[in-house]
Amino acid sequence: MKKYLYGALAMTAGLYSGVSMAETTIYGIIDTGVEYVTHANAAGDSVVKMPTLTGSLPSRIGFKGTEDLGGGMQALYVLETGLSPDVGAVGQGNRLFGRQAFVGLKGAYGTLSLGRQANMTLVSMFKADVMGPNIHGMSNMDGYLPNARSDNAIGYMGKFDAFSVGATYSFGRDASAAGGPAATNCGGEVAGNSKACSQFTGLLAYDTKAFGVAAAYDKLYGNAGAAGGLTNSSYYVERTSLNGYAMLGNTKFGGGLIKRKTHAATDNTADLYYAGVSYPFAKAWMLDAQVARLDVKNSPDASTLLSARVTYNLSKRTAVYTSFGHINNDGAAAIAVSAGSSVAAGVDQSGMMVGVRHFF
Repeated sequence: MKKYLYGALAMTAGLYSGVSMAETTIYGIIDTGVEYVTHANAAGDSVVKMPTLTGSLPSRIGFKGTEDLGGGMQALYVLETGLSPDVGAVGQGNRLFGRQAFVGLKGAYGTLSLGRQANMTLVSMFKADVMGPNIHGMSNMDGYLPNARSDNAIGYMGKFDAFSVGATYSFGRDASAAGGPAATNCGGEVAGNSKACSQFTGLLAYDTKAFGVAAAYDKLYGNAGAAGGLTNSSYYVERTSLNGYAMLGNTKFGGGLIKRKTHAATDNTADLYYAGVSYPFAKAWMLDAQVARLDVKNSPDASTLLSARVTYNLSKRTAVYTSFGHINNDGAAAIAVSAGSSVAAGVDQSGMMVGVRHFF
């Protein structure tokens, strides 16, 4: 019996001696709290609630892994699910892996990825937008920004010293019709119409410890039934952005401009400006503050958002925070102060949230 056991162990060792094992990590964020919002209905009443879409960061659980293929080449994958801690549901229109689901290869000249992935509009804002996808953040002024992901996409990202170059091409950006601003109901991949629901995004960035700038371009075509008025494959939304940041000691200053042009049955153009600061004012304490303004061209519609967040880090993984926001809506603008909320046209709104965030 011992001979058979030793033989089996030797065979197993022999099989694995020539195979490189993949490394897999399970990770995530749970972030939620209690929010107070004014003018939450037509009567002007306030509401106290637990938010669904985000807190200081959107909640998620993910799996990622790499395998060394030799010769400086790696295989990699990411599967990531958005979560709503208030009700225990998954996000992005009830997708199993709605945030990311891609596989790829990484080498000396960059990373090639295939599947649902963040596109360059989202990547370009990572370092400049100090509030990020916060409950009271400038993403509320353009619901596409925190959901800038593409289905059916081929992606490339290369980093060469301080320069980064990236691009994605999608054969059909988003087949989901559910999930709020994350959904466009534009699956694409239509025989005889390669433009339908296709999307291209590109990025050029330069980063150092002292400062950085990033420029991005994003063009999304529509098709029959698509959201946002893009009901024809000749219709499109185009976003051009320039974002940057600078460090003064441990304090970060960030800002940018995102120009959005919609070509559809009715054309319109809007500019979104933002500027913010992140200041670590004491041990374990962080203050983030930002001002953002959305102007719709040739229209009285405009919105200005003031937001701030104070975070106390209990540990490397756990933090408590308070977030504040106030939005002023002019004309027929009806942008809510917090993600997932609503407000009547031309009405100002304020919000405050106290929450807990844990990384794992």
